[in-house]
Amino acid sequence: MDTHRDNHVAVVLSLSGAVLGTEEFPATTAGYRDLLKWATKSGTVRRAGVEGTGSYGASLSRYLLAQGVDVFDVNRMDQAEHRRRGKTDPLDAQNAARAVLSGRARARAKAGDGPVQIARMYKLTKVWPSKPARRPSTSSRPF
Repeated sequence: MDTHRDNHVAVVLSLSGAVLGTEEFPATTAGYRDLLKWATKSGTVRRAGVEGTGSYGASLSRYLLAQGVDVFDVNRMDQAEHRRRGKTDPLDAQNAARAVLSGRARARAKAGDGPVQIARMYKLTKVWPSKPARRPSTSSRPF
């Protein structure tokens, strides 16, 4: 899947690599539900390749993991490849699916609920300001 802030583009491939379908869905919980429902019309969904599992694809990845789908973090295509083949969202989604099918994508997406996430949330609460910021000095004197 090619992920963006407002929408995600998904491609379903057969086991032999033939494109069975391409569709765009909103980046919302309802959109994730619709995406998975659409994909399962072509058969059982066991694995998914998602670009940007740490950014725009994070919520989608967590949703798919919660539904029992193995999610793999797929690297974006390099710039030389983009120039040679062209840049379209359906093509990027297709490349992500092919990376999973071929075994090139091996990094599993993080569920976002492990000890690292807990430590990150703890640090955010400690760093978050508990008092209003001090007013800056109006003095012209340098510090």
